[in-house]
Amino acid sequence: MSAVTTAPAVPAAPARELAATGPVLATAATAMGLMSGLFFAFDVSVMPGLAAGDDRTYVTAMQNINTAITNPVFGAVFVGALAMPAVGTWLLHRSGHRAAALWTAVATVLYLAALVLTGTVNVPLNDRLAAAGDPAAITDLAAVRAAFAPTWTAANIARTVLCTAALAALTGALLTRRRTAR
Repeated sequence: MSAVTTAPAVPAAPARELAATGPVLATAATAMGLMSGLFFAFDVSVMPGLAAGDDRTYVTAMQNINTAITNPVFGAVFVGALAMPAVGTWLLHRSGHRAAALWTAVATVLYLAALVLTGTVNVPLNDRLAAAGDPAAITDLAAVRAAFAPTWTAANIARTVLCTAALAALTGALLTRRRTAR
């Protein structure tokens, strides 16, 4: 009886990384940092500052903030914080950086959860606050504020946590990619 020996399998070389991968990941981390920073700023300064004021000031300020934030610059960052990690996931996976791709996928899912929270909690509350009308004409500002503030603030804290975790995941992707690129 003769033993058959086979050569050990040589792992396939990973696909070449596209030049866009680094800039996409940097853009993803920047956009996510801006979103987590925005939500964090509301948690630690805007909402506590408004909470210290009267009902008319609170309602007026939040109505004005909700109108002002609807602009192309915010829109680009808001959407980019989802699109860039998703594209980064694809680029990393395609080039064989599986561990880094997993990190960017996690970031994408975490930010997607923040978007779902935004769309199901914060935006409807913003819409109801706008529908309340001119604060000068609202007869019970305290009730309008009470129907808005606690839920909106709690949801915003959750968005901050989700976006900060997504930013940490993107940092993990950048570090993992760097280690595997050496």
